[in-house]
Amino acid sequence: MTRIDKKFADLKSQGRAGLVTFITGGDPDYDTSLAILKALPGAGADIIEIGMPFSDPMADGPAIQASSLRALNAGQTMKKTLSMVREFRTKDDTTPIVLMGYYNPIYVYPVDRFVADAVEAGADGLIVVDLPPEEDEELRPAATAAGMNVIRLATPTTDAKRLPAVLSNTSGFVYYVSIAGITGTAAPDIDSVAAHVGRIKANTSLPIAVGFGVKTEDQVSAFARIAEGVVVGSALVSALAQSLDGEGKATEATKPELLGLVKRLSSVLRHPAETVAV
Repeated sequence: MTRIDKKFADLKSQGRAGLVTFITGGDPDYDTSLAILKALPGAGADIIEIGMPFSDPMADGPAIQASSLRALNAGQTMKKTLSMVREFRTKDDTTPIVLMGYYNPIYVYPVDRFVADAVEAGADGLIVVDLPPEEDEELRPAATAAGMNVIRLATPTTDAKRLPAVLSNTSGFVYYVSIAGITGTAAPDIDSVAAHVGRIKANTSLPIAVGFGVKTEDQVSAFARIAEGVVVGSALVSALAQSLDGEGKATEATKPELLGLVKRLSSVLRHPAETVAV
C-alpha cells in the first residue's frame, strides 16, 4: 500500500472524509512555502498537493496562476519543489504528498530523472492535468513502476464512453472536478456533483476526492457526505495572497492566515455535528 492508500484506509476507519490541501511550491518564497508545508498536517491536512509552478497553467484560475508566477519570480524550480518534499519527509513519513501540475516541466526535467528524483524525495502521487490517458505512455508506466500513484481527473463532461479511459491505470484516488472550467472561478452545484460522483463510484472502488471551487465550510461538509476526500486549493492560495505586503512578500500574517483557514475547514470533517446542513 502507498501512503495514499493507507491514508484513505485510515480515514475510512475513522468514518470521515479527508481534507486535501493544495499549495503552490515556492509561493511566495521557498522558506515561507516550506514552513507552511511542514505545518499543514498539524493544522488538519490529511493529504497535501504541491503545485509544480509553471508559466502557463491553463487549467488554473487567476489565484493559482498568480501563485505560480510569484513562485517562479522568487526563483522556484522543479528541483526546489522536490527539495521541499525531501525536507518535509525528514519530520513526517506518513502524510501523503501529491505533485500536481503540467507535463512540460516534467518533460524537460526529463521524465525518467523526474520520476526517480520525486520518489527519492518522498512524493507519493502525480496529477498531470494536461496529460490525457492516451498520451501518458512516457510518464505513467515509469511512475507506476516506481511506486507512485497516478491520479486522473474526471469532470462534469466525462461521459459514460470516456469514463473507462479515465479510470484505467488510475490509482490512489480519482479527482473529480466539480465545475466545468478553470479553478476557483465558480461555485459547484452540490446535487450535480453528487450525481456525477455516484456514477463514478459505480465504476470504481477507488476513493474519490472532489475539488475545484471548494471554498467554504458548508461546501466541505456537503462534499464530505458524498466523497472520500475534499480538495481545497484556490481558497488557500487566495488567503495567502491577501496576507502579502504591497510588494508580494510574506508578512507575519501569511502563515497563520493560511493555516487558520485549514484548521477551520478541517474541523468540519473532524466534528461534523457542529456544521450547518446545506
